[in-house]
Amino acid sequence: MNNKQFLNELSDKCQIGAEQAATQVEQLIGVMEKIWQDGDSVSLSGFGVLEVKKKNERVSVNPTTGVRMLVPPKLVLTYKPSSLLKEKLK
Repeated sequence: MNNKQFLNELSDKCQIGAEQAATQVEQLIGVMEKIWQDGDSVSLSGFGVLEVKKKNERVSVNPTTGVRMLVPPKLVLTYKPSSLLKEKLK
């Protein structure tokens, strides 16, 4: 499902226009970005937990040249689905 299909499905389900659905999704993502920048996680009951975790620096080896490189630390977004959602998908 692409973005347009998702927005159409959401607008039908909520009985709102597609443009209004797109605005609501953009606002939701904006709020979640602020929460993640503050270092907090977003927990949606029945869906799961979205949080930013720090990956430590590590040494990586290029398999073709054998050159070792230091990969700097970075922040990554992780998702852990709720047990309720896992059960529904089984």
